[in-house]
Amino acid sequence: MSRITFINGKYVPHGESLIHIEDRGHQFSDGVYEVIHFKGTQFVDESLHLERLQKSLKELSISLPLSLEALKIHMHRLVQVNRVEEGYIYMQISRGIAARDHAFPKKAQPSLTMMVRRCSFAPFQGIKVITTKDQRWGRCDVKSVSLLPNVLAKQEAITRGAYEAWLVDEKGFVTEGCSTNAWIVAGDILLTAPESTGILKGITRERLKNLASSLGFTVQERSFTVEQAYLSTEAFLSSTNAPLLPIVQINDRTIGTGKPGKVSLALRNAYEEFVKEELHQYV
Repeated sequence: MSRITFINGKYVPHGESLIHIEDRGHQFSDGVYEVIHFKGTQFVDESLHLERLQKSLKELSISLPLSLEALKIHMHRLVQVNRVEEGYIYMQISRGIAARDHAFPKKAQPSLTMMVRRCSFAPFQGIKVITTKDQRWGRCDVKSVSLLPNVLAKQEAITRGAYEAWLVDEKGFVTEGCSTNAWIVAGDILLTAPESTGILKGITRERLKNLASSLGFTVQERSFTVEQAYLSTEAFLSSTNAPLLPIVQINDRTIGTGKPGKVSLALRNAYEEFVKEELHQYV
């Protein structure tokens, strides 16, 4: 069966998913996106993801092109028609089609596209990350489709044999990864960057904070440097499709024992148990 994509109210074959050349998402990156993992017909932390989507839209003064309830209906239907058991749904909302001009158009209908892709959570295994200069725009809290600096940093990581790149600001603090949030374990404290316009408030990050507290760990939103990361007993990253991946090497430095640690394992297990329980309540 061929893949099906949703474009502005229509379900079309993936290969025929065309957008207008003057769509502002295409010409100006004038839009936002969201990614939600699902199993069966249920989405993980669906409400939190949709709240973030609405926040991003509000920050850019873009309207949701349909009601929230209608959006949910189309999300679930798209998963069903694609017959995918586990994967993620990617949705993108742009300001719409308008004559090319930097200023917001007076009249434009926001454009909504969605696609489904098959994938499972990344396996729990130790990974390497590198550090590189954070060259992104100043509103990283908005989940904008302006991702070229992230793409370049990710490619640098791949070229250097790493899974991810941690981005470092002008003060020497780690902000986050290209598509992940960054964590270290210092003694008995879990550290992750504080909420600001310099990071995206990850949904999985928020879930892990709550789970860590329930397990008795202390979580602090506090900036940390690369040097502090080198000295940490554990480090890990988190994202929608990689809920927690332990980091065993940063640049050329081994972290902790060079193997996934107890905190990382306990948190990953707790997250997987949370997903099972959340999805079970809808069965």
